[in-house]
Amino acid sequence: MPYVSQTQHIDRVRGAIEGRLPAPADSPRLVSSWQRSFEQYRLDPGAVIGPRVLTSAELREVQGKEEAFLRASGQCLTRLHDMIRVADYCVMLTDAHGVTIDYRIDRERRGDFKHAGLYIGSCWSEREEGTCGVASVLTDLAPITVHKTDHFRAAFTTLTCSAAPIFAPGGEMIGVLDASAVQSPDNRDSQRLVFQLVRQSAGLIEDGYFLNQTTQHWVLFGHASRNFVEAQPEVLIAFDECGNLVAANRKARECIPALNGPRHIDEVFDTTGSHLHDVARTDAIVGLRLRATGAMLYARVRAPLKRASRTYANPRESEAGSSQATAQNDRQLGALGRFLRSADPRIAHNASVALRVMGKRLPILILGETGVGKEVFAHAVHDSGARRGRPFIAVNCGAIPESLIESELFGYAPGAFTGARSRGARGKIAQAHTGTLFLDEIGDMPLNLQTRLLRVLAEGEVLPLGGDAPVRVDIDVICATHRDLAQMVADGSFREDLYYRLSGASLPMPPLRERADIRDVIDVVFDEEAQMAGHVLTLDADLAERLARFAWPGNIRQLRNVLRYACAICDGARVELRHVAPDIAALLDPGASHNPALPRINPRVGPRTDSQGNPAEERARIIDALTRHQWRPNAAAQALGMSRATLYRRIAALGIVGPHRR
Repeated sequence: MPYVSQTQHIDRVRGAIEGRLPAPADSPRLVSSWQRSFEQYRLDPGAVIGPRVLTSAELREVQGKEEAFLRASGQCLTRLHDMIRVADYCVMLTDAHGVTIDYRIDRERRGDFKHAGLYIGSCWSEREEGTCGVASVLTDLAPITVHKTDHFRAAFTTLTCSAAPIFAPGGEMIGVLDASAVQSPDNRDSQRLVFQLVRQSAGLIEDGYFLNQTTQHWVLFGHASRNFVEAQPEVLIAFDECGNLVAANRKARECIPALNGPRHIDEVFDTTGSHLHDVARTDAIVGLRLRATGAMLYARVRAPLKRASRTYANPRESEAGSSQATAQNDRQLGALGRFLRSADPRIAHNASVALRVMGKRLPILILGETGVGKEVFAHAVHDSGARRGRPFIAVNCGAIPESLIESELFGYAPGAFTGARSRGARGKIAQAHTGTLFLDEIGDMPLNLQTRLLRVLAEGEVLPLGGDAPVRVDIDVICATHRDLAQMVADGSFREDLYYRLSGASLPMPPLRERADIRDVIDVVFDEEAQMAGHVLTLDADLAERLARFAWPGNIRQLRNVLRYACAICDGARVELRHVAPDIAALLDPGASHNPALPRINPRVGPRTDSQGNPAEERARIIDALTRHQWRPNAAAQALGMSRATLYRRIAALGIVGPHRR
């Protein structure tokens, strides 16, 4: 159907919802989305304003959390865009909340796409924009083409959007791949080829992300035909040193039903884990028989690219690795499983309590010093519950100016104050609808706003600043603070009724120096930082002992920064005391003098910082890559081992200017 007027589009939407007119594209799925958009989210089908776009700071924060996802998807985005750019398509990648975190658009068409709302940082949830490609995938977890007047809002009825979900190794959705055009034929059958290309590309991104996230495991690459094992493997299965299955890609779970439950490798194939280890060493292709069906699967095996980084024995590690129950819990509980298995009984108890109370409409209050990992724990609780696929909105009450915190939390109506957006803005509380609201440093919330927050918790509704109609919200609330709220109540600086409302389940997090599992924490943090460093590193046993005995006034946050610095400085395979920053090294070994161990520097690069204080070595490395690749960002980012979005951020931070802009 061609583009229609606003009035005609409104009539058609209402007619389809009421059953008077046929469904768009004869699709009950689209009608259901139209109905939710109109009745549940109260959206106007006649609206012609584009989507909400994040600020640069907000976008950088979102992209920072999706670094591994961006790195795994960049090349596929470019490849897909190269195939369909001749037909004036753009390609967008969103996170699991519908925020566009990367895209590919021809430079000369950027203005047209931006005017249509197809832009980096644009937000495409069904709650905000109604029926569209990304929103439909986020809701139904299935690919779709939303063609022209299939869209709920009149603003998008000239667009055609084909979108497909992207899933993590654990099965949860992590993003959406979308190909959209501003102009296209009216016949929706014209989108069939693009739709198939998007689905295939989403699968390639999934597999790339799978391999990125399983570098410390053995990975089986399989295909029903021996000839395609090397060129185009369909089945990816990751397993640990003991043969326990860790993850499988979507194709593997579809064609091997036995993978849907906790399994050992010899329960799925007529072979053993040790035999597959031998296969990896020979790099041979072998035939494996499926126990359930007797069918053959041809496969090769990749050994771990990054071994466990610790150099000293951890007796708990072998016990945990050999337990199939642990593997099953990890799939169900995600990050919270690590806390449940903690050797510190207080951490394990907190995780057990959180597991029991989450989803019971009982607020959780996390107490502890700055840097102990309160937000990490809160995120683990969210990801382990029924709302794991819904928004997790974090607000630091101590970091927002008092004059702005009200509008940030509760949002505001159009024209609520001078400088307000003409459309108004949804606050963080409303954004957390159906998900989890995490209020960090709740002790810093002003008294007048504590009253309003109490109403949200009691009534389940939020009233935007300057608005006259409250909005219903369905949220789980987790709060955190390093303050003594009970003492603040006694002093009159915190509302007593709010304190009792928030402290439904109070979970005190011990400081790092007191944790019985401090060695395990050091291992985990080091493994993460070593992986981010981009090469295989091990932690010296003597340094690990010194780190475990240190007081850590900044807790895990300080530990992470110390290890990040050491991994960045280390130019060998083992991180030792000499790689630690001198001020910390002096505290770890008071009797010695310490000079920082720096990697060799090319004398042509000069000092480590330039006259503006920028890291000159990194600057020179990036300029060299850009020059070698004719200042093409995609090729340069690939050569540098980073995503295109990260490259752009580093170019801006280091003040690098291309030759065509000088």
